[in-house]
Amino acid sequence: MAAARILVVDDEPSISEVVKLYLEREGFDATVVGDGLSALKLLQSNPPDLLILDVMLPGVDGYEITRQMRAASAIPIILLTARKDEIDRILGLELGADDYVVKPFSPRELVSRVKAVLRRTQQAPAPPGGEQPITCGNIFIDPRTRQASVAGEGIPLTVKEFDLLWMFTSNPQQVFNRDQLLNRVWGVSEFIDASTVTVHVRRLREKIEQDPSNPRHIITVWGVGYRFEPGEQEAADS
Repeated sequence: MAAARILVVDDEPSISEVVKLYLEREGFDATVVGDGLSALKLLQSNPPDLLILDVMLPGVDGYEITRQMRAASAIPIILLTARKDEIDRILGLELGADDYVVKPFSPRELVSRVKAVLRRTQQAPAPPGGEQPITCGNIFIDPRTRQASVAGEGIPLTVKEFDLLWMFTSNPQQVFNRDQLLNRVWGVSEFIDASTVTVHVRRLREKIEQDPSNPRHIITVWGVGYRFEPGEQEAADS
């Protein structure tokens, strides 16, 4: 099997070269660039299997690169940030990052997170619960093609957004807490932040709910978790 290709984007050579060294020691094919524009060009011409991306970059910052990538690709992204505030970490996750690492960090920990993210995203199998498509109101989800639609319109879902939607639609009206969703959708990993579930639910609501602020399908059960209601949803143009 070919080595997974990792693109490291950081404007501090002392960091990026060490990260490259540790990745290559673990058998990865690592490439380093030092600015956002170069990263975008490389991502378009030769997309990697995973992107390690510093938030603070010259030209185009990591948040904007994440935003652009998520509009066109499901490539896993790990953000590197010197900001320790929770709001900054949540912003990265909301934009579509799969994980984040706060500077200063251990290169060994970063490599471990790379492996964990790749395990969660590469070669994603059909979700559990059978191979038959499910229709819930005007939501249609097909595990064979890993495609979903609302009122006949296809909706772009990342790997984990699809798996989360399948989990909900396969178990209507069952309440799941965040730990259960982490275990069943993301798999057991010491590196997953529980806020990842909150962010993915918010993004999923934006894609399937007519009014994400007043959801009809993915319902918050306060103090517990989330429940999926399969009732009819009005068409977007109603």
